[in-house]
Amino acid sequence: MGNFLQLVQNENMKIYQRPRTWIMAGILVASVLLISILWVSVGGRDTSMWEVAFIESSILFLLVTIFTVVIAAGGVAEEFTSGTIKLLLIRPWSRSKILLSKYISIIMFAVMLAVLLFASTILVNWVCFGINASPEVQPPIRGLNGISPVSYMLQYYALTLVSLVVTVTLAFMLSTVFRSGGLAIGFSLFLLLGVNSFVALIAMLEYKWIDYLLFIHLNLTQYLDGNPMREGMTLGYSLGVLGIYYAVFVALTWYIFNKRDVAA
Repeated sequence: MGNFLQLVQNENMKIYQRPRTWIMAGILVASVLLISILWVSVGGRDTSMWEVAFIESSILFLLVTIFTVVIAAGGVAEEFTSGTIKLLLIRPWSRSKILLSKYISIIMFAVMLAVLLFASTILVNWVCFGINASPEVQPPIRGLNGISPVSYMLQYYALTLVSLVVTVTLAFMLSTVFRSGGLAIGFSLFLLLGVNSFVALIAMLEYKWIDYLLFIHLNLTQYLDGNPMREGMTLGYSLGVLGIYYAVFVALTWYIFNKRDVAA
């Protein structure tokens, strides 16, 4: 266990020693500050902090996803590009442990960014607008449905994190498939941004097979408002579909990495 924890620590060091990691975190916090300051400048302080925090979260979680996908897509592919994968494999660790340590470190990075976004939106807007958790004196958050703003925000982040883990696992699989870090990152971002742009249109088509498409189910927050993209879809059904995709992504990643020849 100690050796494996050392592996995870080494992978975390690779992530956090790079300037781009801290630039990403800085961009996230700066974006929260910018939106809140602009809101105060234009609309004043008579707005609920929870309303602003939710709007910032819904906008900026896309940045969290993009940043994590960039790290995940380069996780294995960059080792092949730089040739450092050989140095890893000659050490007394199995390929599965090496791959798992990389995956865990990337998931930890995703959770860190999500926690940073949540904390910064709460703290910054607390300072800008003041805190008042009583729904009776605040404009309700869209889709609040009688629950407290804190509970709604926590549910929103929990559901979004599930989707983030599946998206990151897809990017990690592509990183294992492609030897080029740039190609893995580019293809991952294309799937994330390009395909997602047409999800609403695809969901309108009257074909049963669309119910099984990955991108139809990635937006789990649609169930918070009781307005799913497809008629008859439920949260449990979407979680089941995502679970199947997740298992397939993990299985393919482990199989390809363990079978890949790195002698060349």
